[in-house]
Amino acid sequence: MSVRKHLPLNALRAFEASARHLSFTKAGLELRVTQTAISHQVKQLEEMLGSSLFRRLPRGLTLTDEGLALFPVLADAFSRISGAIERIEAKETREVVTVGCVGTFATGWLLQRLDRFRHSHPYVDLRLLTNNNRVDIAGDGLDLALRFGDGSWHGTEAIHLMAAPLSAVCHPDIAARLRNPADLVGQNLLRSYRAEEWPLWFAVAGAPCPMIQGPIFDSSLAMAETAARGVGIALVPIAMFRREVETGRLARPFSAEVAAGSYWLTWLKSKELTAGMCAFRDWLVDAVRTDTPSGALRTVSEGPGNPIKRAQRIRGKQRA
Repeated sequence: MSVRKHLPLNALRAFEASARHLSFTKAGLELRVTQTAISHQVKQLEEMLGSSLFRRLPRGLTLTDEGLALFPVLADAFSRISGAIERIEAKETREVVTVGCVGTFATGWLLQRLDRFRHSHPYVDLRLLTNNNRVDIAGDGLDLALRFGDGSWHGTEAIHLMAAPLSAVCHPDIAARLRNPADLVGQNLLRSYRAEEWPLWFAVAGAPCPMIQGPIFDSSLAMAETAARGVGIALVPIAMFRREVETGRLARPFSAEVAAGSYWLTWLKSKELTAGMCAFRDWLVDAVRTDTPSGALRTVSEGPGNPIKRAQRIRGKQRA
């Protein structure tokens, strides 16, 4: 007997809405049924599967492991169904491509070029979701992900886009008081949770690294903004902050740079590339080659023989 003929679509829809809101009440409002009806449909689905999908708590819901496995699949499926219906109703042949992008690359490079993509590929509806480089391609419903790291992520294909060396930046008034890297001793050195960055930078700059204390950031955008307000000195991928340096919001007191990773376009090995995904990939690669001649594009697959792993690479690919 075909399972497809007996899919409990109403129950699956009730579960997807409940998992998105983590609330039977909000799911009922969205689907225009009562909270009791939603709860009953989810219970029927759990009985059919023989597994609990939610943990019922006094103040809401949390997903079980089984719920966490089912939710992204349903969310993606319902999104694609909705998109297909919208395109049919609009009498258009368009494709939605969802791209996750680390915020620094989005604001520092991509956004100012997206209009080119829209004009050259009008049939692709690009959905851009920014993040702080913590990416779950399948769980977040992404087709492609632009991320920062060494290109080695489990189960993914990756195209190298451009290097992203880190350089020190600060408010111009602070920069005016700095003569050499040793002058940074006693300054407020803003840091990411990757503790190796400042020591590596000081080694390149030829100065001893002081003890570094203070708040820890998970975003170069937040660190750069903090530095621009005169609160401290930040290490950021300098290529993404050229405008801030050119306009005088930030100053670069020293030329020393340290290689900490690169920007990559990635996608799941298990995902078949669609026409829209290929269009964005090819456009992006061409744009990088045109605007960043030293991009040195190459493709790698995750595996033990990944040629770009270096002995001194910084651990934790979760920031840019």
